Amino acid sequence: MKSQCLPFQQIPHTTRLFLDCLSYTPSVRSFYPRSPIFSEWVKDESQRVPYDAVRRGKVREILERQNRAWGASSKTLANIERFKQGALAAVTGQQVGLFGGPLFSIFKALTAVKLAEQATAAGVDCVPVFWLATEDHDLAEVNHVALLSEQGLPERLLVESPAFDGNAVEDAPVGTVKFGPQIEPVVERAAALLGDSEVATWLRQAYRPGESLGSAFGLLFARLFADWGVILLDPAEKDFHDLAKPLFRAAIERASELDEALLARGKALEAAGYHQQVKVTSATTLLFEVKNGARTVVRRRSNDANGAEFAVGEERSSSEELIERIEEAPKTFSPNALFRPVVQDYLLPTLVYTGGAAEVAYFAQAGVVYEKLLRRVTPILPRFSATLLEAKAERLLTRYQLSLPEVFQGPDKVREVIAARSLPSDLQARFSEAYASVEQSMAALRESIGKLDSTLIDTAESTRSSVSHQIDRLRARVARAEQQRNEVITRHADALSHALFPNKVLQEREVAGVSFVARYGTELLANLYQHVHPDCHDHQVIEVQ
Repeated sequence: MKSQCLPFQQIPHTTRLFLDCLSYTPSVRSFYPRSPIFSEWVKDESQRVPYDAVRRGKVREILERQNRAWGASSKTLANIERFKQGALAAVTGQQVGLFGGPLFSIFKALTAVKLAEQATAAGVDCVPVFWLATEDHDLAEVNHVALLSEQGLPERLLVESPAFDGNAVEDAPVGTVKFGPQIEPVVERAAALLGDSEVATWLRQAYRPGESLGSAFGLLFARLFADWGVILLDPAEKDFHDLAKPLFRAAIERASELDEALLARGKALEAAGYHQQVKVTSATTLLFEVKNGARTVVRRRSNDANGAEFAVGEERSSSEELIERIEEAPKTFSPNALFRPVVQDYLLPTLVYTGGAAEVAYFAQAGVVYEKLLRRVTPILPRFSATLLEAKAERLLTRYQLSLPEVFQGPDKVREVIAARSLPSDLQARFSEAYASVEQSMAALRESIGKLDSTLIDTAESTRSSVSHQIDRLRARVARAEQQRNEVITRHADALSHALFPNKVLQEREVAGVSFVARYGTELLANLYQHVHPDCHDHQVIEVQ
């Protein structure tokens, strides 16, 4: 497969924080402990990963039990054995989206594999771990996905509440919500879109009545990454919560201290010109508690001489009462977005985490929690990012001499550009002549005016710019007229936008990864893996055939 690099400066909606993190400018170094160049610090960082041997043994038992239940490959089980013997972990994770979620979920797993491979080659034994975010409670974020239709257009498949087995409590952790019989027609539609493929078979085996979004995701990814040895982890396991009790207790006992640190970090980020990914207030804590099946935020109400008081929904509790509940039922507690990576890296000997721009922003805030509770901030690296360029889209880009950044300007702009480049050759020549004539005439005029009065040169230049702008406007109007006359232009423009920038977001965020694996086979993963270079942080444009 051929590829080309596209700097993130040309990717829509890229934040300044992410761009500065990629270039590791001085202004971000107080928020991130390591540069984005993995090879510079992998060996040094490996000496700074504390991990209790007893905890390692318990985590290994849970991982082996979970992965065997998902049908883990011999390579995954071998990696769990390496974990037992002392290997560190290259970790990534994602919400358990329907049918494996968007394409970038696959990119995340491949990036973790590549980081583990590079660390091991550098003398630091390391295995890839994928964290299934089953404790998230926003069902609307994970109950749908877009698969490519027969016409190459993204078709949205949605699992509505009736498709779940009568237990889709609002705000319930998605790992507790199981499918009912109504999932079957959704799976059959997905299988029809995927065609006669191995992936369609895997979907039927994984997404069936009785499974949850989490367990189905695990079953699917165990098959997708059987040859890669990716270790899957479901944090909703009771035994994981038992291990995490010291951190849950600390989140309550040190709630005021942690909140003050987060508020100060937020101010520091804003002072440096960056955004806060998670809003933090004086009532913020790092925990949720499940109440009546719903994941409910734990809020601080006061912290005075009479002791700390908290609220979980409408229920008020003292810190002592909350800690007692944590001791008795840790399974009902779970971390928020800023605390999740800290809990993760307490449970795992994490050498490095890899994620997208939002996770990079989380870590800028979460760093202070790491420092307070773990005394080490796990380095984060950007995951592999790419747009897959299929043959039809590649032909259209070539035909109209379009670049991907032009497609990123949105479907209206794409239609206008294609229309302009579809004008009759003689008309295009006339416009080119008009531009050249203006440039030539105004250059001569500007030279003569400069000899007469140099203060008028800027006015002459402004006039030249204005005339060129008027020609641009005329050309755009002609292009729109051509667009209205020619339905082929609209069809081709829409095909490009749907394929490369669907719903005005990157393809990797909108289209399911299984669509591409079904089309090109599991060898696609091996081909993509060759393009994963952890020390190169551009967006990749990859031609697939």
